[in-house]
Amino acid sequence: MARWEPGARDRLVMAALDLFTEQGYDATTVAQIADRAGVTKSTFFRHFPDKRELLVAGQDALSRLLTEGIAEAPAQAGPLQAVAAGLERASSMMGPLNREIAPRLKAAIAASTELQERDALKSVSLAAAMTTALVARGVPGPTAAVAGELGVLAFKRGYAAWSDGGDTDELAPHALAALEELRAASASLD
Repeated sequence: MARWEPGARDRLVMAALDLFTEQGYDATTVAQIADRAGVTKSTFFRHFPDKRELLVAGQDALSRLLTEGIAEAPAQAGPLQAVAAGLERASSMMGPLNREIAPRLKAAIAASTELQERDALKSVSLAAAMTTALVARGVPGPTAAVAGELGVLAFKRGYAAWSDGGDTDELAPHALAALEELRAASASLD
């Protein structure tokens, strides 16, 4: 096994998503994932505590970047402007690999109730992080919660457009366009 080769974490994610799509999440074992990625089971467990965690690989970094962007937005920025700053910062971590795995991730999640639940928990966690960052800026709780939820929805919509072959290599324009669409849509709710 080539456990010393760089990129083991990324290979594990790719192998898992392929196997989840091919044979289902429940039927896929850690041993199969490690074998497909060309690493040992112990290498798998150095990167992930279990196969469920593959879905949220990078979530901590994403959450941190979202909240840093919100915290560092100009003082006069409104809640959605601060969320936009967070989306721009978080988009910087998304590269070609993220774009490549997006269709596999979507298929794996669609095929597994457990992964759908895990994805929903990821969204809740990201919204909570953005809400907390907005409250720390002095935004009232209910406003911060709505802005945080819109931020998650904008990120997901932007990510979907970007991964479906959007017209730019950058995620940020897609996420920001989605946030603007959602802002306009929410203004029409009155």
